[in-house]
Amino acid sequence: MAKKKSSPKIPKFDGGTPQKKRSREILFGGFLLLLAVVLTVAFCSYFFTWKIDQSQLNQLNDRSIESANILRKIGAEVSHLFLYKGVGIAAFIFTYLLAMSGLTLFFNAQKKRLLRRWTWGMYYILFSAMVASRFTDRFPFLGGEVGFEISDFLIDYIGVFGLWALFSFMTLIALVLHFQLSPESISSLLRPFFLHQKNLDEPLSQDEEAEEESTKTETANQAAAEVSTAEDSDAVPESPSPSAMEMDIEPLTEEDMSIEIKIPKEESQVDTLANELVEKYGAYDPTLELSGYQFPTLELLKDYGTTSITIDENELEANKNKIIDTLRNYKIEIAKIKANIGPTVTLYEIVPAAGVRISKIKNLEDDIALSLSALGIRIIAPIPGKGTIGIEVPNQKPTIVSMRSVIAAQRFQQAEMELPVALGKTISNETYVVDLAKMPHLLMAGATGQGKSVGLNAVLTSLLYKKHPAEVKFILVDPKKVELNIYNKIERHYLAKLPDAEDAIITDNTKVIHTLNSLCIEMDNRYELLKNAMCRNIKEYN
Repeated sequence: MAKKKSSPKIPKFDGGTPQKKRSREILFGGFLLLLAVVLTVAFCSYFFTWKIDQSQLNQLNDRSIESANILRKIGAEVSHLFLYKGVGIAAFIFTYLLAMSGLTLFFNAQKKRLLRRWTWGMYYILFSAMVASRFTDRFPFLGGEVGFEISDFLIDYIGVFGLWALFSFMTLIALVLHFQLSPESISSLLRPFFLHQKNLDEPLSQDEEAEEESTKTETANQAAAEVSTAEDSDAVPESPSPSAMEMDIEPLTEEDMSIEIKIPKEESQVDTLANELVEKYGAYDPTLELSGYQFPTLELLKDYGTTSITIDENELEANKNKIIDTLRNYKIEIAKIKANIGPTVTLYEIVPAAGVRISKIKNLEDDIALSLSALGIRIIAPIPGKGTIGIEVPNQKPTIVSMRSVIAAQRFQQAEMELPVALGKTISNETYVVDLAKMPHLLMAGATGQGKSVGLNAVLTSLLYKKHPAEVKFILVDPKKVELNIYNKIERHYLAKLPDAEDAIITDNTKVIHTLNSLCIEMDNRYELLKNAMCRNIKEYN
């Protein structure tokens, strides 16, 4: 029988990769920047050409009529809409907001401040249009029709004095909420200036100078008397009476008990010869040996599509009721319960009622797992840094946390660690990155199917995507020959291998020490070469 031809697979559209998202952000940010520049130029040109273009408005289709604006008809129409029909000179704030948004997207800066910036920008546009509309007699269209109509409407109800009072209060809102100014902060800024000015303007009088000199003299005499008294007491020791001690000692006040803070001074640093050589020749770059090496791309890792967490409200409600019923069976009441949904585990935070002992809830771990029909739960009693108790329950439909998603995460890509390792995601769906250099004695243990191999592969994959072959070397030991065979392909770059060994991955435990010794010898040789090169540079420098 003839075989049926398989229909060709249609490739799925992949528009969610980080590279494509970043490309769209760059393009959109560049468009916003260009739009801000174009609008600014058109607005500035409108101030000089609005009289000429006034009779040519609303004639966009007639190409025979030319506009004097730099951007011609479009510039004249848009400028007339924003400046005359709109908010007047406050339209420049809108171009500023467009420019800042474009810069944020283009350079991939933090986007948290955009909403706050746009909110205050709209506030300042409205406020500036209303204030500028009061000066339209001398300068036309400063506030635009919008500002003029709003201020004229308010004058009919609160008058001119009330309008300026409203302007003053709106200014106070901006100073206090936006610029975080207060009377205390202003006085603290101006106090040193006034004190210095007062000392300069008010010199000491003759009486004050004489009083100051007499005070210094009395202090010196008193110090000399104390010295002579101390010498006499050394010659003939006398024990003070209790009454004399009680008279000399006075009770401390709150002012006397104030603590004196002394900030230690930092020692001045002197530039050594090594620093001068680094500035002249630059720091040593170990990656120059393999300057043409290319890091692996994200396309090598499997893409599971979207990684958004699916929320099953029925499951959350059922688990909540089962937890509450189980605790009530043992006469344990709770005051509040909250759920934090993660990719694979949901954390239920409960606040026990007053008088409930935490140990009673901790001992019910198996009973709660039985009521939830879960494979296993974990009780965190209490959660560090919080006054709650956590119950971690596995999700019935867990979300796949792929290695591609954690490697492409910004937290891993911008991690400033010696040996960054991405192990997965937390309960709050944030990428969890640790520094392997801070845990040199890491031990992975667990039952079958608990993820030991996945964790080991995550460590190796993270280092391969982050470190150059000149910066890290692996000594892989696999006696069973079942776990690490897939890493044979990186033998030439990353694996430390004995000269006479056949396989780079060690299967005999007795050869581990020989491999370590040969690696140490190689590092010593590199150190000697680097030291000799530095000595030659020092001689040439001298």
